[in-house]
Amino acid sequence: MASPLAAQTPFTSDDMLRIEELSQPVFTADGSAITYVLTGPGDGDAFQSDLWQARWDGSGAAPLFPTLDRDESSPAWSADGSVLAFLRSGAAGEATQLWVSEGGAPPRKVSDLPAGVSRYTLAPDGRSAIAVSEVGANISATPPAIPAPIVITRFAAREDYRGWVDDRRTHLFRIDIASGVATQITSGDFDVDLPAFSPDGAQIAYVSRQCDPVGRLRCSDVYVMPAHGGASRRISTFEGEDADPGNEGGGPQWSPDGTRLVWLRSGPPEETWYNPLQLVVADLATGRETLPAQIDRWFYFPRFTADGRHILALVEGDRDTWLARIDPASDSVDYLTHGQRFAYGFAQSPDGSRIAVLDGDVMTPTALHTVEAAPRTLSPHNGWVATRQLAATRDVSFISDGVEIHAMLLLPPGQENARNLPLIVRLHGGPVYQFSHEFMADWQVFAARGYAVLGINPRGSSGRGAGFAQAQMARWGGPDAADISAGISWAIDNGIADPSRIGVGGWSYGGILSNYMIASDPRVSAAVSGAGMANFIGGFGVDQYGRDYVLELGKPWENVERWLEISYPFFRAGQITAPTLYMCAEQDWNVPCEGSLAMYQALLTNEVPTALVVYPGQNHGLTVPSYLKDRIERSLGWYDRYLRGIGAE
Repeated sequence: MASPLAAQTPFTSDDMLRIEELSQPVFTADGSAITYVLTGPGDGDAFQSDLWQARWDGSGAAPLFPTLDRDESSPAWSADGSVLAFLRSGAAGEATQLWVSEGGAPPRKVSDLPAGVSRYTLAPDGRSAIAVSEVGANISATPPAIPAPIVITRFAAREDYRGWVDDRRTHLFRIDIASGVATQITSGDFDVDLPAFSPDGAQIAYVSRQCDPVGRLRCSDVYVMPAHGGASRRISTFEGEDADPGNEGGGPQWSPDGTRLVWLRSGPPEETWYNPLQLVVADLATGRETLPAQIDRWFYFPRFTADGRHILALVEGDRDTWLARIDPASDSVDYLTHGQRFAYGFAQSPDGSRIAVLDGDVMTPTALHTVEAAPRTLSPHNGWVATRQLAATRDVSFISDGVEIHAMLLLPPGQENARNLPLIVRLHGGPVYQFSHEFMADWQVFAARGYAVLGINPRGSSGRGAGFAQAQMARWGGPDAADISAGISWAIDNGIADPSRIGVGGWSYGGILSNYMIASDPRVSAAVSGAGMANFIGGFGVDQYGRDYVLELGKPWENVERWLEISYPFFRAGQITAPTLYMCAEQDWNVPCEGSLAMYQALLTNEVPTALVVYPGQNHGLTVPSYLKDRIERSLGWYDRYLRGIGAE
């Protein structure tokens, strides 16, 4: 009789593209169902995002307005449930606009703003919305045949997904749902974002960078203004970043009685992203701010409970992210989810009696679960994953420079007792990020091909507090590279890895760290550096991080030695022997192709095997399915050739 493992199918790169991702859950007004966004394979070489709805009683889930060529996102319900609003992308070349479905009728387009709508908040009565849209001289529904010259006056010249930073600014528009008439209610040479209606519909809270319109500083503030427009009032008092739109942790949220706001505050500006995001509660009548539950961990997406007594938020710990209920009066934190799980979204019913969370683990992709004594799964997606051979994930730890470092290990299915395997060490982005207990489809593809996979959270990672993250601050390629090397030693010493077959790879800071590894650890036999950089002196002003580099590293011309040290892979390129594949996205201004080009040229000059792959028209995060498949298959081919001798000439 065949074993269950033998009856299953190996996990492949095609399977990786089949995974359906859930996001942005929100309860219906009566709490009987949850509306969410499902992103999965679409028509042709593209992904598709549609609105789905799952019933709380578990009786089923179904799409609401399926389309073949439009993406939907950001669902929101009016308080009485009569209006469902959402964003829908336009046809080729058209902007994303606000749509509504009234009383269950087919949806209709409401907005027609030239630059489209990036975010919005729906009034509680469903009669209006406040939308975020770009304004500027170059915003036009019909662009000219010959574009005007681009004039740049701000600190960052380019931003990912935007391109050149010209005169465009984001501002707020009040949109009448019945007529579609849009009225601009904020203006000025600064950006406005993350609007939120007060419960009575009379006010809106929003975030703006009026503190530094040029973008030289790390600062943002929370404001409140009348919903119909008028004078605004600054609420936050911190000199750094309050509810920073770039943190993806959510904007300011109102208490049910409209007297308080809660949002996330970054650390001191000079500590850039190395400090955990903390909760801030502001009393609008007195202006008093409190910072509840300062537990040296990262908070995300805070919002008040329906009774206003507590705050719900996601809390990121060591390799796990859980949903928590925080009591601002006592600073107590009560975790509502537990175990080796990763959550990145949740929803609360209007009356507060029901809570749902989007989370998953290392063996199951993220799904919509009830938060109850006996949680139930409400979403029907990705059940086919259970028919695949999956590599089990094991938590491991080791010591590096006297510090305990945490990691996760996968061994090929059916080879849990194998010795001296080829090893791929995965390096995460950030650098302040971490590998968590979530389903890692790319790791499963590598393991299915016969590789041991080791994902390490070195110093500089999130999840373990400010001190652990700041240990790597301004020391890129130092403590973190030492921790990766210690992990390689651990895998070799425990008989898991063949010392002659060690590979490393990652994207973004993972690509940067790959460069540090090939320049510092001669045991690395093959590397894949995606969206990386090494010559930071030559990269200054090329990407979007100039402000952060100056805060963390100082000005290059005043701190030459420090800048040279963090650029050591380029300036020590003559010591590199590991064959390295470079990949980048053509329109990535987060970590531009210039970073990969410099290292590719350096290795080619020194006759080290290398290649450069450029993905046309893509930004930092690849979105074309065939490119995502190409990236992992090409990486596997590189590792196969230089770690296993497969496909070598």
